[in-house]
Order: sequence, then structure tokens, then C-alpha cells
Amino acid sequence: MDKEKLFKTIAITSLVVCLAVWIPNVIFQVASPLWMATFLIAPIGITFSILIKKYWLVVSNVIMLFSFFLFMFAGYLVNFLTDGKP
Repeated sequence: MDKEKLFKTIAITSLVVCLAVWIPNVIFQVASPLWMATFLIAPIGITFSILIKKYWLVVSNVIMLFSFFLFMFAGYLVNFLTDGKP
């Protein structure tokens, strides 16, 4: 396996893992601290995707790096728009 293929595999794996750690919180509504792993895993994916110059992987891993803030914004926006009523 050449370097570029290995780096691409690592970058895609980090993206999938970052998506997977949000599943308990978003899908099952279980308070799980696994989402904090995105702060450790996403920079690895960003680094390896920059090395192979796959910018769609860079963007997707950056989104996952800031996913906590995006989810918080979405939650507060929905709360504001619905006046706190479900």
C-alpha cells in the first residue's frame, strides 16, 4: 500500500469515527461524552487529508472538528424559533 492510499484511508477513517461518536447523542438521545473524541481525531484527519491534497476531506474533517459548536448553534436556533416549546 503506497503512502497516498494509506493517508487517504486514515483521513476517511477519522471522518467516519467522528461521525460515529455523535450517534449516541444525536440518534439515541443518550448523553455520551464520546463526542469529545472529535477534538482529538478530526485534526489527525485534517493533517492527513492536507498531505494528500484532498480538499473535500479537509473541509469535512474541519466541519467535524467544529461539530460541537454547530450542533449547539442549531439547538439554540431551534429553541429560539420555537420559543422553547417542543
